[in-house]
Formats: sequence, structure tokens, C-alpha cells
Amino acid sequence: MPQMSNRIQLFTDSVIRRMTRISDACQAINLSQGFPDFPPPKALTDTLKQIADNGPHQYSVTYGADNVREAIAQKAGPALKRSISAADEVLVTCGSTEAMMCAMMTVCNPGDKVAIFSPFYENYMADTILCGAEPIFIPLVPPAYQFDSGLLEQAFQQGAKALILCNPSNPCGKAFTQQELEQIAALAIQYDIFVITDEVYEHIIYAPHQHIAIASLPGMWERTITCNSLSKTYSITGWRLGYLIAPATVMDGCRKVHDFLTVGAPSPLQEAAVTALHFPPSYYTDLQRLYTHKRSVFLNGLDQLHIPHNTPEATYYVLIDISAWLNLPQFSHWSDLEFCEWMTEHIGVAAVPGSSFFREPVNHLIRLHFARADATLEEALRRLAKLSALLEKE
Repeated sequence: MPQMSNRIQLFTDSVIRRMTRISDACQAINLSQGFPDFPPPKALTDTLKQIADNGPHQYSVTYGADNVREAIAQKAGPALKRSISAADEVLVTCGSTEAMMCAMMTVCNPGDKVAIFSPFYENYMADTILCGAEPIFIPLVPPAYQFDSGLLEQAFQQGAKALILCNPSNPCGKAFTQQELEQIAALAIQYDIFVITDEVYEHIIYAPHQHIAIASLPGMWERTITCNSLSKTYSITGWRLGYLIAPATVMDGCRKVHDFLTVGAPSPLQEAAVTALHFPPSYYTDLQRLYTHKRSVFLNGLDQLHIPHNTPEATYYVLIDISAWLNLPQFSHWSDLEFCEWMTEHIGVAAVPGSSFFREPVNHLIRLHFARADATLEEALRRLAKLSALLEKE
């Protein structure tokens, strides 16, 4: 048999998606892969029903249907503090996953270096490797997950071509401040690099924190590729609709890559999504209120169980510290992955091992999400009480 490529030896399958498969097999409550168990907005699904009968059902324009790109441009313009050209600066993709890959393949040559904050969404390292580039990791230091601008500058001095910025950040729930973004922007301009930003969780953010798009800062529009998705904002992760916004000169390259990766996103789902993209501001206020409530329910429940955790500023993820359990004799020398697999089978709640997000040797954190109905969260907390009981026995 001929030898396969070397690049596939450099990363594993997605640990997040693997934990979903384990969760399904164990019939556990899946708090690993971040998707809600409640329906999308009714106005959105009602529109989809009509489109099922009336179409469109054939290819849309490769770059995204005209009305979809126009709706995205109108929605995104205020956050980016500029008028976005739907004709030249917007690309509809098959989820933000494809948007990120289009961006990476557009700006990176084999052998280039890419700076990535750690912890990071696991796709970023795989995307970098698939492009033939080399990742350089800059640690975000808990509990506030701040970065050392000196270390970031060192990454740029090593010749990084681009920085991947997840804001708000998965998995740690960090919302980058204006001051932090200005530091990043100043260095990006000084060293003439691209910033590829993932802003999927822009609307899931908790007061007093705010989402600030780095492309809106002075001098950053020209060097920023903004990746986003409809998945989390409208609870339609299975629709696989994302988008990319960039200056026309950069967008021309992104569109070429997209054309040969996927041809185009599903046209019926694009058409239905226009309804959501025209939702009034009150929708996003209600969404923030919904997730603020869910964060309160889940984190208060964890506190009552004496399960240590961080407090996310945004997203619907929380990092749990399992150090106390790993010190128990029955779990000694276990990895966080082994602990997550055991927890899924014996506690009935699925999590993601933190080691899949960190470049540093982190084995004491696991990620849970709270994008679930209240009844599901309450049942998950009841099951997690069995985890707390293990410590009480000691």
C-alpha cells in the first residue's frame, strides 16, 4: 500500500466530536459538543417550511445568494463600524469551520508561521497543519486568561504571517478588552501580519463585558479576515452556515479557495437564514438574557456541589478543575481524557478534556457547556452530585 501523507500523523480526530460519540453510546447528557437541545426561533423554522415547498433547491451563487450576503453585510456593518460591500466583501461558507480554512489557505504558504493563543479551539492547530504552516502558541494565563504582550511580540518576531484570534474565546469564555485588542492591533500593524478572527460567540456575552470586533479598530480592516457563523446565534448548528468578511483584495483569494472546497452553502438554508439575519435588536438582547440565565443556573449549581470552575465572560462554556478527583487513588495517573470517558459512562455527563485545547501540559481541566434546557441542566447537576460525593467519602 502506498504511504499516506505525513500531515495526517500530526493531529488526531476531533476530541470534541469523539466525546459526542461516546456520550451517545453511553446515553449520557452531552455537555461536551456545544450545541443546544432547544429549537431555533420559530420564525426561522416557519420560513424553512415554506422554502421546502417553494425552493430554492439548486445551486446558489457560489459566494452566497445575493440577498443573504446583503443581509450579512447589513447586520455586520455596525460591529465593524463601516459599510460592508455585499458584492465584494462577504462570502457565505459551510459553517465557520470552512470560513476559517478559506482564510488560512488564502493567507498562508507552506512553511509560514501562525500565532495562536492557548487555550484554543482544536480546529485551529489542524487548520494550520493542513495549510503546511507551523503554529506558534502564546499562553493565555488563568484565571483571567490574559496574555503577555511581550510573548505575543516574540511570536511576531519569529516571523508569524498571521494571528488567529478567537473573540469571545472558546474554551475559556474570555472577552478581549478594548485595551487588549489595541495591543494586538498595534503589534499586527507594526509587524505587518494578518489577523484571522473567529467571532462566532459575539452575541453570547455577559454584562458588563462587551464584544469588540478587532476589524473595527484603526488600521485593522485592511489586515483582518472576520470568520463568523449563524450556528450559535440562531441555534442552528446543523445547518452549517457561516460567513467570512474581508477587504475585497483578500476576499478575492478567499472566494477562489471556497469555490473548490465546497462550491457553495446549501441554498434552501441560506434563503431561510435571511429571516434570522433581519431579526430586530431585541432578539440579541433576549439571547443574551437567555444565556445569562443558563450560566447562572449552571454555575450556581456547580458552586452548591463545590465543583471549582472559572466564570466565563462570554460563550456558553465553563472550565472545571478536576485536580481534587485526580488526587483520589482510583484516578491516580489518569489523563483528563480517561477521566472524561469514565465520567461519561459512570456519572452520565459528557465533557471535553482540557488537554485538547491547551498547548501547555494541562491535565486538570475539563470543559462543559450549558446550552441546554433548564431541565437538562438540572438533571446534569443531579448527576454531577455523584462526582462531588466521591470527595466527601475521602
